[in-house]
Amino acid sequence: MEKMTFVEYSVKDRICTITLNRPDKRNALNEQVVSELKQAFAYAAEDIDAKVIVLAARGSAFCAGADLAYLQQLQKNTFEENLADSNHLKELFYQIYTHPKVVIAKIQGHAIAGGCGLATVCDFSFTVQEAQFGYTEVRIGFIPAIVKVFLLRKIGEGKAKELLLSGDLISAEEAKDFGLVNKVVGEDELDGTVSDFAKKLVKKNSGQSMQFTKQMIAGVQEMSLEDGLNHAAEQNAKARASEDCQKGISSFLNKEKPSW
Repeated sequence: MEKMTFVEYSVKDRICTITLNRPDKRNALNEQVVSELKQAFAYAAEDIDAKVIVLAARGSAFCAGADLAYLQQLQKNTFEENLADSNHLKELFYQIYTHPKVVIAKIQGHAIAGGCGLATVCDFSFTVQEAQFGYTEVRIGFIPAIVKVFLLRKIGEGKAKELLLSGDLISAEEAKDFGLVNKVVGEDELDGTVSDFAKKLVKKNSGQSMQFTKQMIAGVQEMSLEDGLNHAAEQNAKARASEDCQKGISSFLNKEKPSW
């Protein structure tokens, strides 16, 4: 993997940690940051030492969205240039949402606009009580276009409208009530909580089963009821023949714990 400036990559105990490291800019997104995140997630997909991914950040904010200099540059772009840039971010969100490995967001500070979008596309999100969340795009005459597609799936139309059309910032507890995050903990508990959860997934769950389940959740929502059920039946049949399933069932019948 090429050396990166704003993103760190590490693996320990089969847990890959991808860390935003632009704390002086509140980990704001620009073309380079998005490129480096895409590079890191692509590498993690093929990394045999990594079973689960944690998306983390350094500094006081998780991610403040697009930075000011970046927004100023976009005003000078042609439509074609802005479309290419929009597709760049779209590809990152889609990459995380459909990633073959479970992605856990460890949110140690505010997640705003595009930063809240990053949290939205992760499979699980754990945050501290002090963090705030929100999609503030409408307050600067912009639109939360790309994240909207994922947010509607995650929390439904009513709640999505409340967040996207108001532009309000909400507390961590409110974000949990909305379904944006899974758990709110104290600042001194965040590292341990995320680590314990990631280790549990690594130790107790089949990586193949998590991958197929995640992919089905993403794909089945686009299908009709009948097509979705047919697809589910096919995947069920395929899973029965997989090495992981045979190993898991054998271990269960022999009253043993499978080693994943």
